[in-house]
Amino acid sequence: MQEWSIEEWENTKKSGQLCAFYLYTPMCGTCMVASKMMEVIQQTFPQIPMGKINLNYAEELAYEYQVESVPCLLIAEAGEVHDKIYAFQSVSYLFEKFQKKD
Repeated sequence: MQEWSIEEWENTKKSGQLCAFYLYTPMCGTCMVASKMMEVIQQTFPQIPMGKINLNYAEELAYEYQVESVPCLLIAEAGEVHDKIYAFQSVSYLFEKFQKKD
């Protein structure tokens, strides 16, 4: 999964298409597991733009989206974030989140 800047996220979100932004921190153990899950999801849905950002370098993003913890996955469509996921649960759980919208 490619690292995105906040500007890349905003531009992708504004395009109106389904997209996702994965927020993590490198020292978070849960984020390491979530990152592996997101790699599988990205390979399963290569047509959906997905990026990630180290939240340590994007504090303003945490305030804007009221991010309570990491890992956090923002899913947007039609220019609006409609899902904010903290508990990734399983690959199949995430798969269902994207399959319904694909």
